[in-house]
Amino acid sequence: MIVETKSAQFDSIALEGGATLTPVEVAYETYGALNHERSNAILITHAFTGDAHAAGVAHDSGKPGWWDNMIGPGKAFDTDRYFVICSNVLGGCRGTTGPASLNPATGKPYGMSFPVITIRDMVRLQKMLIDRLGIARLLCVAGGSMGGMQALEWASSYPEAVRCVIPIATTWRHSAQQIAFNEVGRQSIMADPDWNGGEYYENNKPPARGLAVARMVGHITYMSDESMREKFGRKLREKEKFGFDFGVDFEVESYLRYRGSQFVERFDANSYLYITKAEDYFDLTNGTGRLADAFRTVDTRFLVISFTSDWLYPSYQSQEIVRVLRRVNGDVAYCDLQSNYGHDAFLVDVGEQTELVRGFLDSTARIAVAA
Repeated sequence: MIVETKSAQFDSIALEGGATLTPVEVAYETYGALNHERSNAILITHAFTGDAHAAGVAHDSGKPGWWDNMIGPGKAFDTDRYFVICSNVLGGCRGTTGPASLNPATGKPYGMSFPVITIRDMVRLQKMLIDRLGIARLLCVAGGSMGGMQALEWASSYPEAVRCVIPIATTWRHSAQQIAFNEVGRQSIMADPDWNGGEYYENNKPPARGLAVARMVGHITYMSDESMREKFGRKLREKEKFGFDFGVDFEVESYLRYRGSQFVERFDANSYLYITKAEDYFDLTNGTGRLADAFRTVDTRFLVISFTSDWLYPSYQSQEIVRVLRRVNGDVAYCDLQSNYGHDAFLVDVGEQTELVRGFLDSTARIAVAA
């Protein structure tokens, strides 16, 4: 598999909130090769804490990509057939312009002077990148969780530029509960004294405790009660009885603390604030609640996938999308996959998911050739 890590720079991007970022950079990776007709390109959109490194082994860390079990030769997104692209989202902290980037007006990191962004802004920057690559129409845009929101936004905003979309374990707008979980994460970061109003870059002392707690809360929502019971139960951590203190007693406590400390090493706290706010603002109907209007003129094909144990983005939210698409005679296939892994299922439970994606891409490619 041919893997390339690149970046692209643009003079500016106009944002939905009215601000303009000047300039803007986007980090991306590509896998496989673009065919002569430029008709085999697939854009993979990542979830909240993901990045452009979706597949293969990273040169710097030696770690596989976050969806390596789905992208590669013979896999769901077969890089022997397709040219796969994945970019870090706007507002991120892995090479694309975000709060930690230098503000050219001050020579210092933006911090909280970075403008508030939306999912639509992220997709607009992706469209600029795809245009720069000379790809008039993507074969597919696919992603899970926040990546699924981006896939839906592509279908709504640029239907002429994508043949099919695969939104997985996602929603067309956040519920009150989903907003609530994000707000707890944001408040834990902003309550950390080291956050310092977002100005922590120069002293290199990020709000590590607050960010770790935010990650711990988030990670709980990614799992299911059953998967946590199977993985941890009430097992004690390296002891035979309770310590009768506030140290680590249970395996699950140790696991969450480890996850939190790991996260601090690779993610920017301000990016956490901006990206979760973008998720909460996302509403494919622009506040009208009329989802049919977002799809009425769209001829893009849809494969919608949800998971039975996902309580963060429960199946009913995917089913709302499917019902509306069918009401407007949209070309949509839907599957609610059995899994015990909760929201994480789209990352780890890939057997049936692979077969669904492979067949859907095959049929879309055939339709494209026939057209």
